Amino acid sequence: MKVGLFGFGRTGRLVAEEIIKDPDCNLSWVVRRTCQSNHEYASDFLGYPHNRQGYFFCMDEVQESDDFFKTNPVDVIIDFSSTQGLYEYAAAADEGIHIVSAISHYEKPEIDFLRSLSEKTAVLYSANITLGINFLLVASQILQQIVPNADIEVIEEHFRDKKGKSGSALKIAEKLGLDPVEHINSIRVGGIVGKHEVVFGLQNQTIRITHDVISRGAFGAGALFAARALRAEKTGFFTMEELMREAFIQKIAVNNILA
Repeated sequence: MKVGLFGFGRTGRLVAEEIIKDPDCNLSWVVRRTCQSNHEYASDFLGYPHNRQGYFFCMDEVQESDDFFKTNPVDVIIDFSSTQGLYEYAAAADEGIHIVSAISHYEKPEIDFLRSLSEKTAVLYSANITLGINFLLVASQILQQIVPNADIEVIEEHFRDKKGKSGSALKIAEKLGLDPVEHINSIRVGGIVGKHEVVFGLQNQTIRITHDVISRGAFGAGALFAARALRAEKTGFFTMEELMREAFIQKIAVNNILA
């Protein structure tokens, strides 16, 4: 699978490394804002000189070219750049290139724009693309159906400088029908990458569903899972939560057949 990556910041670099290390993937190119070290290779930068991947292009080259995605074809674009990055790869949809967007927060116009691209190609968007947080989200909804009278609290922990409540915590609260002001508890300490916990309080027991990101490489693993899941799709708009829920359903169906 040939991958193009938008964004090479703190998270983008670790995502690039995950792609390079995957034997079934090739990081064809990386688009960055800066033109520094342009036309060099991300693999050299990351310490993989014998496996050259991730040719650097600066954003200006994409903006100035009418046929960038035609002359640099890939199977999927993975976006860890900025909220405005999606407007730079809109032309990729015309070439049928799949899109996996992992921007932590979009406003409604950006989400609507992504949905418009899904009429031409397969698009997946998730504010938190890790496998664990989406498993937590679906599992929490299932458990809430089982124990609807439980007290529920959401705890989110992040690095000291993160502002506001995390987007993932807000989504968890929304899906569980919780008031985010009353039921999201935020902790900001040290260098925690990201931890989310949903606590279900019952009369005689407590159930905790927890996801802890140890390294930002987890975002790369999730993005590649999403990219592979889109392979069979021509068009459409998808989320990681939907993929995880479908996996639950398929597993239950298989177990019922085998029972």
